[in-house]
Amino acid sequence: MNYYEHTIIARQDTSPSQIKQIQEKYTKIIKGNDGNILKFESWGLMHLSYLIKKNKKGNYLHFKIEGYGRTIKELEKNEKIDKNLLRYLTVKVKKIDLDTDYFKKSDENIKK
Repeated sequence: MNYYEHTIIARQDTSPSQIKQIQEKYTKIIKGNDGNILKFESWGLMHLSYLIKKNKKGNYLHFKIEGYGRTIKELEKNEKIDKNLLRYLTVKVKKIDLDTDYFKKSDENIKK
């Protein structure tokens, strides 16, 4: 099995319940194709570097996955036709860092 980091950007007007549905939908696809989600992070609404389909912001969802190439192929096939998504990116990695939360707000950053 290989390790992958997979990021999805959903439209800015997507409601929290729709975000949850998107997460559940792609979790089912991953698990249905012999994949395993090691970690899921919702990074929230962030500014995009440039307009994508007339959107200035996007809701970021990040999966850390253990699976096969066919798992990713099926995942991306479904994401191509999903109207709620702006972009997606899959990166194959040699090992996964499960400890670091890059977008988590820590108390130290808030006090400064």
